[in-house]
This record gives sequence, C-alpha cells and structure tokens, in this order.
Amino acid sequence: MLEVSGLSKSFGGFRAVSDVSLTVDTRQIAAVIGPNGAGKSTLFNLITGHLRPDGGTVRLDGRDITGAPPYRICRMGIGRSFQRTNIFSQLTVFENVQAAFLVHHGRGRNFWLRADSLYREETAALLASIGLAAQEETVAGTLSYGNQKQLELGLALASSPAVLLLDEPTAGMSATETHETIRLLERIAAERALTLLFTEHDMEVVFSIAQKIAVLHQGHIIAEGRPEEVRADPEVRRVYLGHGLTHTQ
Repeated sequence: MLEVSGLSKSFGGFRAVSDVSLTVDTRQIAAVIGPNGAGKSTLFNLITGHLRPDGGTVRLDGRDITGAPPYRICRMGIGRSFQRTNIFSQLTVFENVQAAFLVHHGRGRNFWLRADSLYREETAALLASIGLAAQEETVAGTLSYGNQKQLELGLALASSPAVLLLDEPTAGMSATETHETIRLLERIAAERALTLLFTEHDMEVVFSIAQKIAVLHQGHIIAEGRPEEVRADPEVRRVYLGHGLTHTQ
C-alpha cells in the first residue's frame, strides 16, 4: 500500500533522512521507532508532502505521490496526525469533525452555504466510533489531552483514508489513556480496513500493536522486520533499545 524508496532530505549540511526505503502492506500496522532526532517526523513530513525530498520516491498503492502538496496527498488516501495536537480549539467537538467532512467533500470554500445541517449523521457516527459521542457539545480546547488526540484521529478519519500516519499517538498520555488509545487504534484499523504507520517512543505500545517495525537511527534505517526480529537485532539493542527491552514483552 505504501512504498518509500531511497528517500533523502538535508537541511543545510545536516542529512535528516538518508536513503530510507520501507514498505507497508495493505491493512498492516507498522511502526517507525528511533531515538530523538532520528528523523522520524521528517520522514512523515516527506511522505505526506509537508516537505519535498531531495531524492527518492513515495508511492501510494502504486501511484507516485512524491512531493505532491499535502491536500492532494490527503485526497489520494493518506490521513495524518501530528505530535502536537492539531484541532480547532474554539469549536465544539461536533463542529470539528463536521468541518472535516465539509472539507473532504469539497464544500469548505462555499461561504454562502448553511453548513450546520450537513453531514450530521456522518459526524455523529464517527464521534461514536472514536468514543466522543458524549462530548460532542464540548469546546475542543477544554478536552483532556487524551480526548484531544482522539478528536484529532476523528479529523483524520473524516477524509476516509486508506493509509493513516500517526506521529506519537500516545505521547503525554497517562497509562490508562495509553491503553485505551491502543485498543481504539486496533479497533478502528480493523473496522475500516486501514493501513497504519505510526511513530512512538513507548516500546510497550510498539510491541503490543505493531506487526512490522522499522528502526531509524541518524536518518538511516538500521533494521526492519517483525517485532521479534527487531527485538533480537544486536545493532538495535546497541543504539536504541538497550538492555531493558525484555520488559516490553
């Protein structure tokens, strides 16, 4: 479903991503892990068009999307969440998701449209699926951090993506919120036949949900494979996972 080949990006003399290649199969849940500064967010920004690569290609279901603008990549079928929550904090939870449906259906630029009556059923159904139906009238900026991340997931899902990229979906969450988010992601991926690629620092999260893991270090992929293969890789242990890796089992 997603194929990255030889992707590279430099900022001045610093090579943030260097000749990265990876694949994610249809309906697979895959993770990219690595220390801070490894290039994970830069890689995501290259895949989703927020940065133009210096070299390499990105293909979505066989189509070359390299360097296309983010809005076009979104319409092609890639959804995205960010490390820092990206929601409309002044709008209600319902209005956030309703606005996402309006944009996805090409109605976001019609200033003469009475928008409040549109896509209400779709919005209500999506809020129910992500566990926010009871908070639909809550102003988004007053939600807990975990609920804000759920809402951001809802905004991404409103575009009906085939592939969903999540940048540290459980960062800053409590243990309970983290557990609930993992279960939510697994359920949503299964219900919507999604292909999921995420970055994450919490190794318990990674090894509990990922079917495939790529390890990024100083802009390079140093390992890629099934969780048990990555866990046993001596280079991965040396540069990132360390001796505490057995506690993630």
